[in-house]
Amino acid sequence: MRNYFYDKGTLSSVQFSVPVISVGNLAMGGTGKTPHIEYLIRLLQKEYQLATLSRGYKRATKGFLLADEKSDAATIGDEPFQLFKKFPNTVVSVCEDRLVGIPQLLTLHPEVEVILLDDAFQHRRVRPGFQVLLTDYAEPFYHDHVLPAGNLRESRQGYKRAEVIIVSKCPSELSVSDRDFIRKKINPLPHQQVFFSKLHYGETYDFYSGQQLLTALPKEVLLISGIANSTPLVQHLEGLGHQVEQLKYPDHHYFKASDLEDIRKNMGKDWMGKRVIVTTEKDATRLYPHQQLLAEWALPIIILPVSVQLIDVQEQFDQLIKTYVSRVVAENAA
Repeated sequence: MRNYFYDKGTLSSVQFSVPVISVGNLAMGGTGKTPHIEYLIRLLQKEYQLATLSRGYKRATKGFLLADEKSDAATIGDEPFQLFKKFPNTVVSVCEDRLVGIPQLLTLHPEVEVILLDDAFQHRRVRPGFQVLLTDYAEPFYHDHVLPAGNLRESRQGYKRAEVIIVSKCPSELSVSDRDFIRKKINPLPHQQVFFSKLHYGETYDFYSGQQLLTALPKEVLLISGIANSTPLVQHLEGLGHQVEQLKYPDHHYFKASDLEDIRKNMGKDWMGKRVIVTTEKDATRLYPHQQLLAEWALPIIILPVSVQLIDVQEQFDQLIKTYVSRVVAENAA
């Protein structure tokens, strides 16, 4: 009903003069929104002053906040804190209501030229200038249903609001025929383009020092994961020849003392040189408050970063984004 009223104009959306790019999905989590936001940051940060705005899911605070040196995962949310640590030149902010958050962001940082909205596809009070919709290769929206029958937040027809649809977490070798089949199932409108992305795991680095790991990981891995879908990560580690035991927690889980004891217990006593803890950057943001205790226990913790790569036509996607941003920036300057 809410979407119907927005589509008919009964409920109005506000469009801002600065370029606003939204990355979201129809399903409940797990499509890789944050790695795609990071992709856009890397694409645009050399030419523009960027800012990100998200709601800061499961944070302990409310209202509009800017990330600063006092921020952590609890105050601004794990994913915004991850962005803050990785991209110090990007303004990172959180607010439940993007219509409230954007004016405050621009007032405090008038130098911001482009705003990236993380997980805002259903936040229709703001009308982004460019909508990127993600759908998981393993669970595409066209085979799904609205909750509780399926995993969709809204009707499949919501895909029509997007300029670009990205099928995420694709196999490394996805044939042209497979892509054509998926594209037909999506049935994009004339103004829409469909792209395909895959996960790329980077070089591991130490949880305590942040330094890149120069030696190979032990064969046995204890994977600590509080993300929506850890299956690709497990498959990646097993593909490298590791024996993976997993302690799996709910998405955005904040670790308690009992969780740390479980981790310590599962490592066992004779782990030196034989066993290592591996976690994601997102999970690491929620482990940092316990860093001192984990160091006292001398538990070896390695962070495995993840990014996304567009399959085959990266230049075409990049150009779409750059053309939109440069056009709006030029219009504002005129």
